[in-house]
Order: sequence, then C-alpha cells, then structure tokens
Amino acid sequence: MAAARSLLSAVLLAAMPPFGSSFYLPGLAPVNFCQEQESVNHKCKSDIELFVNRLDSVESVLPYEYTAFDFCQELGEKRPSENLGQVLFGERIEPSPYKFKFKEKETCKSVCTKTYDLKDPKHKQKLDFLKKSMLLNYQHHWIVDNMPVTWCYEVEDNQKFCNPGFPIGCYITKDGHPKDACVISSEFHEHDTFYIFNHVDIRIVYHIVENEAPSARLVAAKLEPKSFKHTNVDKPDCSGPPMDISNELTDGIIKVAYTYSVTFEENKDIKWASRWDYILESMPHTHIQWFSIMNSLVIVLFLSGMVAMIMLRTLHKDIARYNQMDSTEDAQEEFGWKLVHGDIFRPPRKGMLLSVFLGSGTQILIMTFVTLFFACLGFLSPANRGALMTCAVVLWVLLGTPAGFVAARFYKSFGGEKWKTNVLLTAFLCPGIVFADFFIMNLILWGEGSSAAIPFGTLVAVLALWFCISVPLTFIGAYFGFKKNAIEHPVRTNQIPRQIPEQSFYTKPLPGIIMGGILPFGCIFIQLFFILNSIWSHQMYYMFGFLFLVFIILVITCSEATILLCYFHLCAEIRYVLLQMKRI
Repeated sequence: MAAARSLLSAVLLAAMPPFGSSFYLPGLAPVNFCQEQESVNHKCKSDIELFVNRLDSVESVLPYEYTAFDFCQELGEKRPSENLGQVLFGERIEPSPYKFKFKEKETCKSVCTKTYDLKDPKHKQKLDFLKKSMLLNYQHHWIVDNMPVTWCYEVEDNQKFCNPGFPIGCYITKDGHPKDACVISSEFHEHDTFYIFNHVDIRIVYHIVENEAPSARLVAAKLEPKSFKHTNVDKPDCSGPPMDISNELTDGIIKVAYTYSVTFEENKDIKWASRWDYILESMPHTHIQWFSIMNSLVIVLFLSGMVAMIMLRTLHKDIARYNQMDSTEDAQEEFGWKLVHGDIFRPPRKGMLLSVFLGSGTQILIMTFVTLFFACLGFLSPANRGALMTCAVVLWVLLGTPAGFVAARFYKSFGGEKWKTNVLLTAFLCPGIVFADFFIMNLILWGEGSSAAIPFGTLVAVLALWFCISVPLTFIGAYFGFKKNAIEHPVRTNQIPRQIPEQSFYTKPLPGIIMGGILPFGCIFIQLFFILNSIWSHQMYYMFGFLFLVFIILVITCSEATILLCYFHLCAEIRYVLLQMKRI
C-alpha cells in the first residue's frame, strides 16, 4: 500500500500544472471555509451545508429516502446530482434545513415543528411508521463537506466506536431496558415507550490552512442525538424530559419540535488528507486481514507443492522415457500419457455453453482486476461516492470485445459452426440472467417503496449501455475471433472416441465440484465475510489492498485446483486403458 501511495503521489506531482496551482482527483478537492466577513477577500465559503442521505437498518433490508419520514425538509432547493454508482447503490442525497455558518455558534436553534392529531388517520400512520422504524433501529446518515457526520460512543473495553449514522429514536422495552444503544437518561425510562431524537449537538472540527489563514478546512463532523420535550415549541430551551411519542395526550395532539446546536473546535494535528482515519479505524482490524492472507498463502503453497510434484515426478519421468527411446519398435509402444493423447482435445458436448461462459468469465476477470487496481491506488476511495460501482459498470460495458473474441476463438476451436448463436449468447445470456434477477428485485423494492429501487430512467440508461455499447463491442470481438485460425492442438484427435470408464468417487461431478470450490473458497472466505458484512451492516469497505492480493491468490488457487482435477481424471482414464490392455 505504501508503494502504491508513493506511485500515486509521483503521478499527481507529474500532473501538476505550472505556476504553482494544485491538482486533485475529481470530486475530492478540498473546500476552504472562513467567516462571512472574510469570505470575499479570501475566496472561501462561509455557509456550511448539511445533506441527508437514505435511512437504513441492520435489521431490515429495505432502506428508505429521507422524505419517506415526517422529518423537517428543505423544500424548493435542488438536490445534488448523483452518479451511476450512487443510484445503483440506492443513495438518495438531499438538502436539509440544518444550515449554519462557519465559526458561528448556535444553541438550541429551532428547525421546524411537526404536529400530529391522533384523530387524523394520516397523522397516526406517520407516527406508527416512526415507531416501527425505531423498533427496527433505522439510522440517519448525514453529510457535511462530503464526509459523514459520525456518532461516537463507547463500546466494550472502553473503546470508542464512531458510527457514520445515528438512530431515529430509542425504544424502551416492556422490561424497562433500551432495545439498542440509547442515550436516554435512566431516570426518565418508562416501559414500552418510544423516545424520538429531536435534537442534535453538532461539533465541527477544523484546522487552519497553512499560508492561507484565516481559511480553514473541515476535518471532522460529530454529533450526539438527544431527546427533549420542549415546553414551549416556539422558543425551545433544550431542557426537560425526553420527547415521548407513544402516549396519547388528553387533547390528542402531539407536537415534536426539532432543534440543533453547533459548536466549532480547532485541531492542528488532523490534516485534511487524513480526516477519514478516525472513521475507518473503527472498521475490521488489520491483523484479521493478515490472518486471512496467511491462510490463503498456506493453501496456495500446498496446491503449488502438489502441482510441482506432479510435474516433476510424473510428467518429467514420462518425457525422459520418450526421449530415451532409440528403436522404432519401442517408439510404437505407447505408455503413460500417450495412452489417452488421442482423446485429450476432443471437443466437449456442450462446447457452445463452455465458450460463452469462457467469454463472459474473461470479461468479469479483467473488470475485477482493473477495478481493484484503481481502488488500490486510491482513485475509488469511500470519499469518492459511487466511484467503485461506476467504474465496474463502465469497465464491464467496454470489455465486450474481449468477451466476444475469447468466446469465438474457443467455439471455433471446438469445431462449432453456429457463429451467430454463439455471439448472441455471449452478448445476452449471462448479462440477461443478471439483469432479469436485478429487475425482479427492483420490482419488489419498488412495491415496498424503498429507496433502493432503481428509477426507471436509470434502468433505461443501463439498458442503453448494454445494447448500444456492450453488444456491438461483443460482435466486433467475435468478428476478429472467428476471422483468426482455430487454435491448433499439439496432437490429433482420434475419430472414434474411447469408451469412458466407470468413474471413481472423487472424479464424479459432485465431489469434483466440492473439491474444486472448497479450496478457492478457503482463500477468500474471510475477505468475503468483511465484504458482505460491510454491505449488510451498511458500513464502508476500504481495504482494497488486501482484497487485491486475495484476488490474485484466488486466481492462482483456481488455476492449480483445475490442474489437479484434470490430472486425477487423466490418471483414472490411464488406469482404465492399462486394465483393458492387460485383459487383451
């Protein structure tokens, strides 16, 4: 990782334009802030905008947009544009009514007041939705200066965990215990009660830019959610008991006043380039990742030893024996691998499907390699929202040419003549299955009103990328693939196929599938756990250096497992041929 960062720094330095101006990655340029009276002279911003993202929960697979809840909203302001990756991941960033100026302290400032008439079915439905969301522990996700606003609290062993989100509220169970991490004072606990967090204490940490004072850059944004039952919603004082939305009042009216406080703190130690460190340090520990790497390397060394033993002892012995034959009579005698050489390169029964899968696999392999390579260099960091998914989709679309070329080359080598069918299957079979599954899940999410549902316009854009770019490139690759001569095999194939012997237990399809899958899975299961955990727990995955190394190990493991399984099948064939020869 250090070498990769050094290489990236060298590239950035080389790319810097003259006259001392700086160069930054797109979307990652720092923003300078200063007080309002200094903003004109120093070309910096005084207004700090707070954006809200979708709300999600670990206990539910359905995220919802901020507007699906009855919170304070900013009407009439244009929402920021989102790239393809953000839309596919279900991010829905919107402006919020929480607005403040740099270094201007605010105390218990009112945002809005929501009134619920319990006799009105619509109002009661909104309250019920809020209560259900509290039960499922749905969490806010706020953004300031393109970085998440975090809620930091202590966990086991007095360690501090910074969560890039905070809950809607706190539910006290019938036993009097909070369901999840709550910050409601125990003296106000009532059984079977819902307390909504209608107040946040926001703390903005900044550092002054060297040689550009008084300009500053934001390096952290933290908050603490609280609940207050404001006695006077017009002039809130942020004191008193927490806001309970579960008990019906005598007049049937519940008023929830949303407020916030803002403080600013200077920190000279944290630099803008390392402002994500305190968030990422709360993610999976590095020593577990190294354990995963060592586990994968042990499997690779074991397989490499077996393959080397086969190559050195068996193949080398046969080749040396062939080279030592002097007489023609000895040359006519076949033994070892020569007993089955006439059937090794016989075209498979499902050559069409095999060639199509080889082409699609090549496309995915190159896409994964290039995406992880750029991620290791830092171009696809979590700060560049949606860049990872956007890069993967664009690369997959542009790699239709190698897919068509590989599929056509292998299909022609298998003696296939239905080239049109081969090209169409390469372009539509695997992508069609993925898109059909994606479309069905999208219909379910759309029916549930979830923000994870992809808009119709995005679906049309994805289809346009597929049909207008990927499919033509696949046809171009197939054209050049069929134009080249077929792959020549080192030996001729017998016209009459040899009888297939009865297979041993370990050469049958099911045990072969298990053996061929469990070894590669053993190399990646720890990384796979962290990836799936980051997806389902709505955390950020950033250890692309480890992931890239594990990906290389996975490719080596799959190759060596394939060699071993082919060797076992050939050995079983040779034993069968020798047995038949002895009987004759």
